[in-house]
Amino acid sequence: MIENIIETAIPGCFVIKLKDFTDNRGQFIKTFNIEEFINKNLETDFKEEYYSVSGKHVLRGMHFQRKPYDHTKIIFCLSGEVQDVVVDIRQNSPTFGQYVSFDLKAHDGQLIYMPKGTAHGFLSLAADSVLMYKVSSVYAPEYDSGILWNSCGIAWKVTEGLIISERDNKFATLAEMNGHE
Repeated sequence: MIENIIETAIPGCFVIKLKDFTDNRGQFIKTFNIEEFINKNLETDFKEEYYSVSGKHVLRGMHFQRKPYDHTKIIFCLSGEVQDVVVDIRQNSPTFGQYVSFDLKAHDGQLIYMPKGTAHGFLSLAADSVLMYKVSSVYAPEYDSGILWNSCGIAWKVTEGLIISERDNKFATLAEMNGHE
């Protein structure tokens, strides 16, 4: 159940605070309810759901899919702690090139809702951080892309000793992208 929706500095990007049911058995959080999403004018037609497991200081990003396979994405932290970042890559957006950063922790009951035309990445701040993703289009390798993680002025919480894939280190900078969102 949605408790609150907080608009961020990037149009269409929201922090969704979920109702948390905690008792002597533990915690229960409903992460998706189609009727609530429809009532809030949020995307409901999700095509894939997956999760990633990342060790401490793993940085993944900044990923997106190009049109026509661009997608709305929802992120939820199941375990650990991450610095989650969204960059607006919509060239006609008033916030093009700007980013928002969130601290996500397991059991905090927060979703990050990202609109089409944004790039996503995160830095794991704990061992075995697990992020759950829900996306509105299927993975299309030929449309899969990204921007270089350090090309947007993001204030990462850790900058030394990062574990980054070769692929993520080879992405073009935001300035070099030139309309490839």
